[in-house]
Amino acid sequence: MKVKTVELKGNKGVLKVEDTDVYFVNSLRRVMLAELPKLAIDDVIIYDNTSPLFDEMIAHRLGLIPVPTDLKILAFRNDCTCGGKGCPTCTVRYTLSKEGEGVVYSGDLQPEHPSFAITETKIPIVELTKDQRVILEVEAVLGRGRDHAKWQTVIAPRYRFEVALSFDKKRLNDVKALAKTMPEGLVEFKGDKLHLTDGAKLPLLETQLEKLEEPILHIAKDPTKITFTFETDGSMSAKDALLESTAILEKKYEEFGKLLKGL
Repeated sequence: MKVKTVELKGNKGVLKVEDTDVYFVNSLRRVMLAELPKLAIDDVIIYDNTSPLFDEMIAHRLGLIPVPTDLKILAFRNDCTCGGKGCPTCTVRYTLSKEGEGVVYSGDLQPEHPSFAITETKIPIVELTKDQRVILEVEAVLGRGRDHAKWQTVIAPRYRFEVALSFDKKRLNDVKALAKTMPEGLVEFKGDKLHLTDGAKLPLLETQLEKLEEPILHIAKDPTKITFTFETDGSMSAKDALLESTAILEKKYEEFGKLLKGL
């Protein structure tokens, strides 16, 4: 298997994977969605709320705010040495107190420890008028996407096969004429070969070809050459999410291998 990093900065990752099977890339995608742990607000104590929203609505919005997650120093509550009581190793606490006209943002959450300060600071929670206020305290704990969407770190991980375009060389002039009628930047000629400029534009090309009375251009997909794209919600970087997900997947393969040996 060959892996080439096209982009792995901030919250976005793009990888080109060759000489592998689709099931492997899809396994990584599923791990990112369901198994990768992250912090999310799970307990909300509201001391005062005179805003236009019910307590439940505010709690729901708080639960969807990305919380910075460092898996090297955090533990699940059920596995923590405190026995689930909620120590700094398994629980991150925030407070919020705001009164008067204006919007309450995610950045108004004040962490118990500065290292857990919210990085996505402009997520609106509720808008207050002159005499309204919100005072609350929250606890964030580790969870997985399989338990609830608020614990899903990676957003819409997806993959696509490399596309090859082919045509009868005798109809080269017809294909060149066809290429000129397509949206600018969709396809390009390199010598006597036609290429799709961006694999993400394949649906647009397919739409263009559906209009033809006679199919003179053919699309072939190579399932051994895959472009894998994913983004995180900001709770951890794309690089950390990728490394942790591959570690989880490797562990699952090892456990599965041990079970097979016991048959």
